[in-house]
Amino acid sequence: MSCQKRSKVLSFFTDFFTYETTKSVVVKSWSVGIINRIVQLLIIVYFIGWVFLHEKAYQNIDTGIESAVMTKVKGFGLYNNQVMDVADYVVPTQSSKKFECVSDSDCSSLSVLENGILTGKCVEGPRGEKRCEIRGWCPAEDDTINTVSPMKEAENFTIFIKNSIRFPMFNVTRGNFPSNIDEKYIKTCKYDPVHNPSCPIFRVGDILKYTNESFNTIASTGGEIGINVGWVCDLDQSEEECKPSYSFTRLDDVFQDNKVSKGYNFRFAKYFRSPDGTEYRTLHKAFAIRFDILVSGKAGKFNAVPTVINVVAAFTSVGLGTVLCDLILLNFLKGAEQYKAKKFEEVTTVHTSESNQLSQMSQESPRPRKAKLEEKHSEDSGAFSIGQLP
Repeated sequence: MSCQKRSKVLSFFTDFFTYETTKSVVVKSWSVGIINRIVQLLIIVYFIGWVFLHEKAYQNIDTGIESAVMTKVKGFGLYNNQVMDVADYVVPTQSSKKFECVSDSDCSSLSVLENGILTGKCVEGPRGEKRCEIRGWCPAEDDTINTVSPMKEAENFTIFIKNSIRFPMFNVTRGNFPSNIDEKYIKTCKYDPVHNPSCPIFRVGDILKYTNESFNTIASTGGEIGINVGWVCDLDQSEEECKPSYSFTRLDDVFQDNKVSKGYNFRFAKYFRSPDGTEYRTLHKAFAIRFDILVSGKAGKFNAVPTVINVVAAFTSVGLGTVLCDLILLNFLKGAEQYKAKKFEEVTTVHTSESNQLSQMSQESPRPRKAKLEEKHSEDSGAFSIGQLP
């Protein structure tokens, strides 16, 4: 092995097995000192105000909420001169076009249509035209029938929501209304976000008002409304303070400008049999308001582990002020070379006399012409103080 290669290998090991330690350099500069304290103050305010107080980072958080929802609608209305109640209007159940054909083979590849089931036969109609035979209800659905005015009374219908939730991490179970409410309260109360936030009975007209929707507009085409039940609980307080908040939104609002599939509707049928045994049905196409109950939740409780982690993160982040000030001192202020000489120093394992000589040489650096620097040695840990003279 040549001397040059041996020197490179030795240099690699020498550089690898080194140790770096911090060195305190006190810089007496008003501008740098103010920047340092402002950055530190902002970091401290962020951690105290946002991380700990707002986000409650000292807590364990459980978002795996378990939920069950039951609903009940009440109200009577007049529709097409017929009195309707819950049994009439709370349903969904579901019923195209006629196909011309020449032979049975034209119908065998088709399956189920909206109006019935294809038998696979091509039959001749009363006018001599041939069409695929359908087994279904006659006549087929006719969308050309004049529309009927919506049931105005639906605006005063009420929806009762019964929601129970559980946070499995903390084994906490809650309900959306107090267990001590009586029958009289349930029969008379109506939800109000300010005056009666615990009432589980919601008036349809009020829900539409909260979503900025008009009843007359939504009743003509139908629509889908979301009722959001949000549970955000601080379990460091009493469990009785764990209460839901409600918010309301129009879920199908994005489709309101479309020319097709606007609003919400469904079909359902009612069956009856005539005295001669013939079965009939009345097919209804209902434009309705669909309510979806959406439940979300988050619960938190004090725990030492996240508290310690975030406290350590806060103290570590305070050091960012030092990093910023170092960048300013090393690159933008007069006397940067002097600061570099004091901040970075290389020490090797040599004899004492040689070490002292090397230390004195490493501390010397060119002084700027316009700025005179004063050096002070402190008596502890080899800290240096740098300050500008007038």
